Amino acid sequence: MKQFMIMAMITLFGIAGLCQPVFSADVAKIGVLNFDKILKESSKGKLTQNQLQEKGKELKGKLEKEKTELEEMSQNYEKEALLLSAEKKKEKEREFRIRVNDLKKMQEDFARELKTMEIELIKEIQTDVFKITDQIGKDEGYMMIMERKTAGIIYMPDQMDITDRVIEAYNKQMASKK
Repeated sequence: MKQFMIMAMITLFGIAGLCQPVFSADVAKIGVLNFDKILKESSKGKLTQNQLQEKGKELKGKLEKEKTELEEMSQNYEKEALLLSAEKKKEKEREFRIRVNDLKKMQEDFARELKTMEIELIKEIQTDVFKITDQIGKDEGYMMIMERKTAGIIYMPDQMDITDRVIEAYNKQMASKK
């Protein structure tokens, strides 16, 4: 019986020795990235926001100028309406409608142009940030790095957020390109 107990103990310790690597496995290192924060706080993100605002102001100025011209055209028509023949009135009204339609088309074109510009600039930042994030993931042994908004993360500990490190690396990269 004593021999059986010794064999059982040796077997038990042997099995425990083989299973040790399973029980002492590393905890998965997971990082989370907040891309919106990068757009707001990185130097390139701020530059992009300024470019978009400047373009928006430029386009808005053009629209305001066109609106002013239309208002002047309308006021002139009202002044001249009593003196114009029926045929001239129709011609002036037609010109006005065409200008109004042109203004609407111009607004749509400007909105589309601004949106296209925004998408292109954000894609450029996204490409750079993903390269940096990939490098940080490899260098620091992350199993996974997720984007906070698209992953639908509601809560996470602050130490999982690597956004500030990515912003720092991205700013350094942008400074070295200049």
